[in-house]
Amino acid sequence: MPDESENFPGGVGGNATAVPLLAPADGVPPVLDTAVDIADAAARLAAGSGPLAVDAERASGFRYSNRAYLIQLRRKGSGTVLIDPIPVDGELTPLAQVINDLEWVLHSADQDLPGLAELGLRPAALFDTELGGRLAGFERVGLAAMVELLLGRELRKGHGAADWSTRPLPAEWLNYAALDVELLLELRDAVAEALTEQGKTDWAAQEFEHVRTTEPGPPKAERWRRTSGIHTLRRTRQLAIVRELWTTRDQLARSRDVAPARILPDSAIIAAAEADPKSVAQLRALPVFGGPRQRRYSREWLGAVERARTLSDSQLPTLTQPYDGPPPVNRWERRDPEAAARLTAARAAMADLSTQHAIPVENLLTPDLVRRLCWDGLPEFRSGSRPDDPEQVIDDFLKSGGARPWQRELSVPRLSEALFPAEP
Repeated sequence: MPDESENFPGGVGGNATAVPLLAPADGVPPVLDTAVDIADAAARLAAGSGPLAVDAERASGFRYSNRAYLIQLRRKGSGTVLIDPIPVDGELTPLAQVINDLEWVLHSADQDLPGLAELGLRPAALFDTELGGRLAGFERVGLAAMVELLLGRELRKGHGAADWSTRPLPAEWLNYAALDVELLLELRDAVAEALTEQGKTDWAAQEFEHVRTTEPGPPKAERWRRTSGIHTLRRTRQLAIVRELWTTRDQLARSRDVAPARILPDSAIIAAAEADPKSVAQLRALPVFGGPRQRRYSREWLGAVERARTLSDSQLPTLTQPYDGPPPVNRWERRDPEAAARLTAARAAMADLSTQHAIPVENLLTPDLVRRLCWDGLPEFRSGSRPDDPEQVIDDFLKSGGARPWQRELSVPRLSEALFPAEP
C-alpha cells in the first residue's frame, strides 16, 4: 500500500492531530422546501463554478423506499444548499436543468444516485471520492477517515443512521448534513492528485463512468432466503412458512413505506415457522406477535402460515437455494476438482496483482466474475483443450461480464498464465 502520510497537500502524518470541523464555515443554511426556493437555489448554483458536491440522506432502517429525504449541494462560489425534496417533488426541474450538466462529486455514489435519479437528478459526469480512495490504495475509505488523512480535518459523525424522514429535522442533524459536503470538493482534488501520481486517473475515470451509467438491477430471486436465522430450519414446510410470512411482511412494508424489520423482525418469522401456530391465540403467544403493533395484523400473519400449510409437496421450496451460476465454492473440490484448482490459481494471480498495484482485489475484478470464469466460463475447460489465444478468450469472457478495459488490461495476462500455464 502507498505511504498514506506523504505527498498529499494538506495531508497529515500518522501522529498529527486533525483539527475538528464542528460547523460549516458559513453556518448551516436554511432548508429549502418551496418551488420559489428551488428556483433561487438553481440560480445561485448556476452562478458558481467547477464541480458540484452532492450528498443525500435517506431513512434506511426506517422506511421501505430508497428515496432521499434531504439533499445537500455545494459548489465553489455558491455555498451550501440544503433541500427537503419531499414537499417539492415534481418542482425540481429548474434545479435539474442546472446541475445535471455538471460533474458531481459524491462519496459512495452508488448509495445515493438511485434515489436522486427518482427525482430527475442525474449527473453528466461523476467523481466518487470513496471509490477513488480504494483505487488509490487507502486502507480506510470512509468520508471522515479520508478527510482526516488528506485534509487534516476531523469530521465527527453521529447521525448517518438517523430517521431522516423525521420532520422537522433537528438542528444538529442539519449541521451534520451540511458538514458532509463542506470539504467534499477539496477531498476530490486531493484524491485526484493521488490517482494522478499513481498513474490511475484513467482507471478511476472508467470506474466512475461505470457507476454513473449502471442501472439498478432487478431484485434478487428468493430474497426471503436471507431471513436471519433461516439456517436453523430443517424442513421444507418450515421454509414455506418463512416465505409466506416474508412476502406478507414485504407487501405491508411497501404499502406503508416502513422498513420490513419494523413491521415484523426476522426472529418472529423464524419462531412462527418452528411453532406452526394453528390459531390467533397460538400465534399471539409467540414472541413479538403479541405486541400491540403486530396484533393488528394477526389475521394476515396467520393467513400466511395457513397458506404455507396447505401447499402441496411440489409447491414447497427446496431446502437449499437454487443458484444461477457456479455452486458455493466449498463444494467445488468434490464436484469438479479441476475447477477448484483453476480458482485457486486465479485467486493467487489476482491477489498478487492486487498487491502490485495497491488496489483491493474486488476492485480489480468482481469475485463472482472470477468464479464464473473458473467454473465453466470457457469451452476449453470442458473439452480439456488449450485455446490458440488464451488471452483473447479470457478477455472476451471478462468483457461480456462487464469488466472495464483497464481491468482486463491488468488481469488478462495474469489469468492466462494461471489458467493456461505454458507447457514444459
